[in-house]
Amino acid sequence: MTTDHTIPVAGATDATATAGTSDAVTVLWTSADDPRAAPLVAELSREYDERYGLNDGIPSSVELSRYPAELFAESHGGAFLLLVRNGETIAGGAFKKVDATTAEIKRVWASSAHRRQGLARRVMAELESEALRRGYSVAALTTGARQPEAVQLYLALGYSPLFDLDGDLEEISYLHFEKRLTGETAGMS
Repeated sequence: MTTDHTIPVAGATDATATAGTSDAVTVLWTSADDPRAAPLVAELSREYDERYGLNDGIPSSVELSRYPAELFAESHGGAFLLLVRNGETIAGGAFKKVDATTAEIKRVWASSAHRRQGLARRVMAELESEALRRGYSVAALTTGARQPEAVQLYLALGYSPLFDLDGDLEEISYLHFEKRLTGETAGMS
C-alpha cells in the first residue's frame, strides 16, 4: 500500500514547506519496484560501478540485485520510501528485517542533482522512526569504503562503526554500522 505525507525541507520556512508549494517534499511509502524509484536506482547503479568498478568481471552494481523487492515490503518486515518534490523523485531508502529487533537500512540515496539539501538525513530520520514504530530497537547498515560521504553521515547520525575507523577501509571493504533506536534517538541528528 502506498501512503504519503508532506514534510519540510531542510532550510525551508513553514510557509514554503506546506503541501502544494514548490519546496514541499512528500514522503511516499511504497514498494521497491515502484517505477518512480527507477531513476534513483539507475543513478545508484552507475555510481557504484564508477566508484568500485568490476569485481571478478562483474559490475559492482550487481550488489543491488542481491535483495529482491519483496524483502522491503511491509509484509516481510521491511519498508521502502521515496522523497518526491514537484513530481520528481529526489531521494529514497529502505529497510529490511534482519530479526525481531533489527532492521537493516539499505539503498539510501539522494539524486546527484539534489545533494547537500539534507535529503539523506531526512530519509534516515524517516526510516529510523518507521523502524522504531514497527518495534525494531536496532538499525544496522553497511556502506562501502569508497563512500566517505556516507561514512561521515552515519557517524554524524550516531551510528557506531563495527570496524576500526583507523584501519585500512579498502581492506575492510564492507563497513558495518549499528545504532540503538529509542524515542529520543530515532531520526535525531
